[in-house]
Amino acid sequence: LHSTERSCLLRELHRFESIAIAQEKLEVAPPSPGQLKHVFFHNALPFVGFGFLDNAIMIAAGTQIELSIGVVLGISTMAGKYTQVQNDLCSCSSSLAGYVEALASRLGLSIPDLTPKQADMWQTRLSAHLGKAIGVTIGCILGMFPLLFFGDEEEKLEEKN
Repeated sequence: LHSTERSCLLRELHRFESIAIAQEKLEVAPPSPGQLKHVFFHNALPFVGFGFLDNAIMIAAGTQIELSIGVVLGISTMAGKYTQVQNDLCSCSSSLAGYVEALASRLGLSIPDLTPKQADMWQTRLSAHLGKAIGVTIGCILGMFPLLFFGDEEEKLEEKN
């Protein structure tokens, strides 16, 4: 950096540091219930999409793998656990998580307006973790929809044996 650039950078760093020190001394109120709801939904909605995709892909791909490789090798789904391994290795749903978050932001899901201290408070972290847990649970339940279409195939497979 040039000497003028270094001095400008140093000035800005000192200014930023003094603002951070001033904010540390301020007593910050905990987030309001409305802010905590915003944090909850901000974390829950993308995880609904992630849980949906994760379960739907795992069920659809797992069933096909079970009907092909599992039958040939004589391995049950629970014994092989290859459905989950396949889903994790392919990272299909994990790579789609970015798209789910981008879609959520396009739908107007804004970032909660919190100070750094408020974002680090236990109430905010609890709200965020609950949102993720409840969101992924709802998404996984919704992602079970492929099971509605597999009843006939399993009955046909049992009749053949």
